[in-house]
Amino acid sequence: MSVQDRRPLKIPTGVWVLGFVSMLMDISSEMVHSLLPLFMVTTLGASAFVVGLIEGLAESTALIVKVFSGVLSDYLGKRKWLAVLGYGLGALTKPLFAIAPGAGLVLTARLLDRVGKGIRGAPRDALVADLTPPEIRGAAFGLRQSLDTVGAFLGPLLAVGLMLLWANDFRAVFWVAVIPGIAAVMLLITGLREPVRASTTKRSNPIRRANLRRLGAAYWWVVVVGAIFTLARFSEAFLVLRAQESGIALALVPLVMVVMALVYSLTAYPFGWLSDRMSRRSLLIMGLVILAAADLVLAASSHWSFVIPGVMLWGLHMGMTQGLLATMVADTCPADLRGTAFGFFNLVSGVAMLVASVAAGLLWDAFGASATFYAGCGFCVLALLALACSPINKSRH
Repeated sequence: MSVQDRRPLKIPTGVWVLGFVSMLMDISSEMVHSLLPLFMVTTLGASAFVVGLIEGLAESTALIVKVFSGVLSDYLGKRKWLAVLGYGLGALTKPLFAIAPGAGLVLTARLLDRVGKGIRGAPRDALVADLTPPEIRGAAFGLRQSLDTVGAFLGPLLAVGLMLLWANDFRAVFWVAVIPGIAAVMLLITGLREPVRASTTKRSNPIRRANLRRLGAAYWWVVVVGAIFTLARFSEAFLVLRAQESGIALALVPLVMVVMALVYSLTAYPFGWLSDRMSRRSLLIMGLVILAAADLVLAASSHWSFVIPGVMLWGLHMGMTQGLLATMVADTCPADLRGTAFGFFNLVSGVAMLVASVAAGLLWDAFGASATFYAGCGFCVLALLALACSPINKSRH
């Protein structure tokens, strides 16, 4: 092997662009989402069950839509403009939160916003895989996830600052969130050049039986494990509600999302890099153990001395596992079915997200917050059992 061949591979420019686009949209989204549970409970008078229902429907809608956009991106051989459509819809729905008079319009806005997320999600993830050599795929997904999560802590941080400046004016903050959303769309349009598919690639229906059979057992086990992860990790809205119970000032409650996202952002790329060099199954097991610990800490008490460590552990789990699961999907599917593979992965996870968030809200209302987090810990154990039975190659995946 020549010296040139041994040089470290650089993450492609397109992955950086997708990362910064994700960051800007996450700033926009998290300015809204970090305040939305409080807005619904304190301003609109919604219950924890309604919060869980809206969050579950919204997030599951996003994940379910991904299957259709993923299949379409494989069929067309074009992914960028589907991503532009999805990001554009996300940006344009932000004003609806600012004018919402009740939970009905909040639900509508959340559904439309998450439809946009669903349209862009699978094509974007498939683009990362298309742009990146397999040897650094884990690092590339980790980088995109890390930049995405920079937005996830800058958004709540801006929301807290504006809430303090504007005397808890939720609606004014929601209007400001429109700006970074539009910036994300403009960056994607001007900054990303989509890789050209080989002209010899024959267009065929990605969901034909013959094509679906090419998604083998290892891929479907990744799908199953990802769904059980989602059951164990319900909507982060419940972290915000747990922080509210600690008695800290209303404007400061979104800081728990800042803490979680900061830990997530700082750990996503290092663990993505590490996943290229060690067993990915082992990293998943470690991530599950961390999530179980987070659930137990959050279940123990609503005091801030428990909430903050629990939220930090939650963020560590996210950093260890979210880019890793995406990498494992890319590793276990054919290149021409990547959009479809990410779509089905997120379809199953979407159903799990709906079940998890609705169940979390029901448990919270009926038995209190602790029951919700103990249930999450129980699903961590179930996910560990699924991993133990998985046929995924133990030495690599």
